Amino acid sequence: MSNTRVLPLLEPVGAEAVAPCCPPLTERPFTAEEAETAARMFKALGDPVRLRLFSAVASHEGGEACVCDISDVGVSQPTVSHHLKKLKDAGLLTSERRGTWVYYRVEPSVLAAMGRLLTIAPAAS
Repeated sequence: MSNTRVLPLLEPVGAEAVAPCCPPLTERPFTAEEAETAARMFKALGDPVRLRLFSAVASHEGGEACVCDISDVGVSQPTVSHHLKKLKDAGLLTSERRGTWVYYRVEPSVLAAMGRLLTIAPAAS
């Protein structure tokens, strides 16, 4: 078991609804914890190989991809595994081992939270 602490992007609100970790960037300044969470996410996506892997998983049919289907990103297999671990540690991917292969997925709520973070906050009434 890893000692890595995953900062949550989302806090469960109900069966379907999720609340993003942070308010839209334009709503108000982040708290220290919100900034830490968002920075970890953006840092993980700040590497071109990780961004390609994340995109490959997110756009794969069913939103899930076997590592065997996404490892052609111009780096060695151990490097692919390293980058996938960084994405998992940031809370952007989940994985499941099936036999000899590991399948990765982006939870729809993660994409929704990322989208909310980058939207313009609604004007106050």
